[in-house]
This record gives sequence, structure tokens and C-alpha cells, in this order.
Amino acid sequence: MDINTLRIITTVASFIMFIGILVWVWRNRNTSDFKDAANLPFKDD
Repeated sequence: MDINTLRIITTVASFIMFIGILVWVWRNRNTSDFKDAANLPFKDD
């Protein structure tokens, strides 16, 4: 296996992970969690 094959595998794996993260973020069931996390800096303790 040469270096170019490893680069191709790394690029494809990174792209698949990127798509997976996008799907995870845009799911409807995560919306409330992300809204809560977005408001954390503005909460007064």
C-alpha cells in the first residue's frame, strides 16, 4: 500500500465522518439539547 492509497482512505473516511456529524446535528431530537447548550453562556448562576 503506497502513500496515495492511505491519503485516499483518510480523505474518504474524513468525508464520511463529516456527513455523519451533519446528520447527527440536524436531527430533530437534538434541537432542544443544542438550544440549551447555546444559552449556557447567558445564564446567571
